Amino acid sequence: MNIEEFRDYCLSKNQVMESFPFDEVTLVFKVAGKMFALASIERHPVTVNLKCDPEKALELREEHDEISPGYHMSKMHWNTVTIEGSLSNKLIRELTDDSYNLVVKGMSKKQQKEMGFDV
Repeated sequence: MNIEEFRDYCLSKNQVMESFPFDEVTLVFKVAGKMFALASIERHPVTVNLKCDPEKALELREEHDEISPGYHMSKMHWNTVTIEGSLSNKLIRELTDDSYNLVVKGMSKKQQKEMGFDV
């Protein structure tokens, strides 16, 4: 998967906004103002940081060389994922979905309902 495909996938999700809050090369995706993904658009191969359940994060790091502790993030809750490598697009989409869903689940039920999520 390349960065354009990753961007399109993130933006296809409900209530997602993109921005460059840190600098001109770090693309951030947020839902309800909370970050669920970020990518350096100048790094090659392209890597993205995705939120992850701590236990699952450890399992993924053991299973895949392309998944490591989150770069400049909480190593417990974030993974850095090389998307331009041997990981399948399906797995990258699943990891992105997991990250997005973790952020949505962290919202109040009222906020989820107001934003159009199934509660």
